Amino acid sequence: MDLFTKCFEFTRADEVKASGLYPYFREIEENEGPVVTMKGKKVIMAGSNNYLGLTAHPRVKEAAIKAIERYGTGCSGSRYLTGTIDLHVELEEKLAKFLGKEACLLFSTGYQTAQGIIPTLVQRGEYVVSDKDNHACIVAGNLMAKGATAEIIRYRHNDMNDLERVIKKLPHEAGKLIVSDGVFSTGGEIVDLPTLNKIAKENNARILIDDAHAVGVIGKGGRGTASEFNLVDETDMTMGTFSKTFASLGGFVVGEAKVINYLKHQSPALIFSASPTPASVAAAIAALEILIEEPERVDRVVRNANKVRSCLKDAGFNVIDSRTAIVPVLIGDDELTFKLGKMLFDDGVFVNVFIAPGVPQGRQMMRTSYMSTHEDEHLDYIIDAMKRNGKKLGIIE
Repeated sequence: MDLFTKCFEFTRADEVKASGLYPYFREIEENEGPVVTMKGKKVIMAGSNNYLGLTAHPRVKEAAIKAIERYGTGCSGSRYLTGTIDLHVELEEKLAKFLGKEACLLFSTGYQTAQGIIPTLVQRGEYVVSDKDNHACIVAGNLMAKGATAEIIRYRHNDMNDLERVIKKLPHEAGKLIVSDGVFSTGGEIVDLPTLNKIAKENNARILIDDAHAVGVIGKGGRGTASEFNLVDETDMTMGTFSKTFASLGGFVVGEAKVINYLKHQSPALIFSASPTPASVAAAIAALEILIEEPERVDRVVRNANKVRSCLKDAGFNVIDSRTAIVPVLIGDDELTFKLGKMLFDDGVFVNVFIAPGVPQGRQMMRTSYMSTHEDEHLDYIIDAMKRNGKKLGIIE
């Protein structure tokens, strides 16, 4: 069979486009934070990961512009050779201090970060123990480690009894890395870190938490999952991204200085990738400074999400409960999910439409998320549009 046969036979996207319900790859023509311009009209954004609303902040934009003026548009090399500028080191030092760890290492994308950490640390005769609902970047990192003959073990989503069951079957003396999202990206649930930490310590395992959706949202002053549970010292490594709270692009990991130094000199994903651009790093530094100076932004984003979460639950929607910026509304059917997404967009609200394989069959959802810069008038409009269209489709009474 020809390699491209699968491509020619893939018709699902075209079928949805033909129905007029296709919700993906929509172009944003202007971004003002909680309101964007799409297809020439103003739309309330209820699907962005711009949790603190900093992508349009004048200080963040100015930092990026000044970095381009001083350093140019790129670094033209990897961190290992010619691609390190003083801004990289400044961000690493500030982020390590903010998250309460000895050292930090930047990666060029958030997705790449897990691939830079997991297969570098976990090798032959060692084990990755991973939550079944972990983000795709962790899955990719696991597969790379498996290719290097490490063993990959998965446990049921956020099920600490199952984690304990599977890890106790492994050789106690073998190296083990337990990997979990801190805040799960689709459902918004928070990992049971206290129990996970206890199991790790009892079973000779280290911990890696992905805080892409946690930093800036939970923890003291937005310091993430380990801070949320007062387990900063006990959590070996935390990784994350700059594409959400930090209004930029790139990834990072924090941990003990010797571990970070090992990754710095051994990780192919770091050594063979061009370093993060000056504008990206400068924007992330400015966003981090604003987060430190204005912790009320963290309170605001949680307050906004909680308001929508409570109102949608009261209206009868099946909402996954949490205390994060993500408010997922379960629909459970492809066609209904596509229709609701289209009706909301026509009413001036953008939400993320999640179907399989992004979520399991039966858990198709509207994945809504909120920013600290949403005003009550935005939230009320979103809630009213959800209720009005949910009733039209028979999703709620």
